Amino acid sequence: MTLTGRADPLGGAALSFSCEGWGMTPASMGGVCVVTARRLCGGRPLAEVAAVAAAAGARAIQLREKDLPGGPLWRLAREVGPAVRRAGALFLVNDRVDVALAAEADGVHLGGAGLPVEAARRLLRPGMLAGASVHGLEEALRAERAGADYLIFGHVFATGSKAGLAPRGVDALEEVCRAVRVPVLAIGGVTPANAARVREAGAAGVAVMSSVMAATDPAAVVRALVAAWEGTGWS
Repeated sequence: MTLTGRADPLGGAALSFSCEGWGMTPASMGGVCVVTARRLCGGRPLAEVAAVAAAAGARAIQLREKDLPGGPLWRLAREVGPAVRRAGALFLVNDRVDVALAAEADGVHLGGAGLPVEAARRLLRPGMLAGASVHGLEEALRAERAGADYLIFGHVFATGSKAGLAPRGVDALEEVCRAVRVPVLAIGGVTPANAARVREAGAAGVAVMSSVMAATDPAAVVRALVAAWEGTGWS
């Protein structure tokens, strides 16, 4: 990755990131992806928690702060993005293509209520990733045909954030993984104890949020997930 200095119109210096040398490809979307939720951080700066997660082995950080309007989200992205990329992780912005572009993120992740993948693809710079959340086989196939570089499928296991909703299950995850050619990450109730089941179903990685964001030791949680995913054990 190339770092270049650039004048910040708001005063001071800003960092500009180029994808040259970064090796950013759809295949980069694997392993552990951490989705942010600043309100779970117990007062700690989100950029700090995200950087710790990245340094502990998370391969991607997705900025998902849906309550923030464009300006505050862009300012937060300018804090979080450089912090996680210095630690070696990809930086993605949830839904907001404009913020992803303005913050020079590595890509955008699109939820069901966001822009269609094909519309976002027309706006993104060459080399930027476009991911999509999917919940079933047909939705996954449509997203892949529309140009998604990776998919996040869920929720796979029972989780408090989806109380009252039945999980999709590992069999449905496997069906999607077999049907598409792009990387699929599993989300929803994924822990070190069940990460191997997700990997055996064909997933390229896992996405987690509250287990990391709310942890007193986010690094330990990420390391345990990475170890479980890589089959090197966890404690």
